[in-house]
Amino acid sequence: MSNAALMSDPLHPSAPAAPFSPQVQALLGRVQRANHLPLHALGVGAARLAYAAGVGAMAQPPEPVRRTETLQLPLSGGARGARLWSDAAPGAGLQPVMLYLHGGGFVVGGLSTCQAFCQTVARLSGAAVLALDYRLCPDHPQGSAFEDAWDALKWLHRHGDSLGLDPSRLAVGGDSAGGTLAATTALRARDAGLPLALQALFYPMVQSRMVTPSYEAYGRNTLLDAQVLAWFEQHCRQPQLGQPWYREPLFAPHHADLAPAWIGLAECDMLTSEGHSYAERLRQAQVPVTVREWPGMIHDFINMGRFLSDAHGAAAALAEALGQALGTRPATS
Repeated sequence: MSNAALMSDPLHPSAPAAPFSPQVQALLGRVQRANHLPLHALGVGAARLAYAAGVGAMAQPPEPVRRTETLQLPLSGGARGARLWSDAAPGAGLQPVMLYLHGGGFVVGGLSTCQAFCQTVARLSGAAVLALDYRLCPDHPQGSAFEDAWDALKWLHRHGDSLGLDPSRLAVGGDSAGGTLAATTALRARDAGLPLALQALFYPMVQSRMVTPSYEAYGRNTLLDAQVLAWFEQHCRQPQLGQPWYREPLFAPHHADLAPAWIGLAECDMLTSEGHSYAERLRQAQVPVTVREWPGMIHDFINMGRFLSDAHGAAAALAEALGQALGTRPATS
């Protein structure tokens, strides 16, 4: 979060912090006893290795799916790695797909850190999930990630059938910084007339100018704290965003006519208030919105299934919404 011109969030007055769940308390105790250096105390390369190792240790190994394929997508900024998961039976025809954008503050994370979650969503939803290895800061300007995400969605729309995917049934999703990318990509899709069935956002970062109640409440003593967030921002101050609001989709010129949104939040997370603010902004623009908030959970809990049982529930909830939006699961009454 930028230190320039910070102001309080007028829509969400401060409230007492909710407690961590017992499982989260136990996990944070284990992390504290391990005495690893926090990300903000590491160099970029070491932080990437540490984050990948942490997710590898905490994510619940998913059940296998029928198809896992590692790809190279020819995007305007150069070929980028991607990974596709699908549990469709052979001969099932073109399958709908969600483009997924991993979290990591635009600095860490990759295909391995979202694999367990994406594979579970693919297995439970009946839709394919394609995760993108977008360019990271500080190796590249921050705008590179936004262009990679948009290029990948356009590629799926134009060429998805070459992978057995249905270009007419697309969704976009992501968590944390990936939620930012997904929200902005949904806005760009609307402006380009590219239809989306759903935008799925887990604790998205949608603004950087307000100190929100959840930022104040959970800026310390958790895995994503104010120091880690400032460290991410320190490495992402490069310009070259296509539009100033790309990094802050909450402040896009307007939000009308966007794809329906599903927003998943963790109660004990610095980003929760802005997730609710984005939901309110979309509702004001008459965009259908579903918000799910998991009590007592922390940021990145979807990648902590070995220790937090709500991680599977979160994947199942998103899979249900995705399947209904893309027509692979019947709507519930």
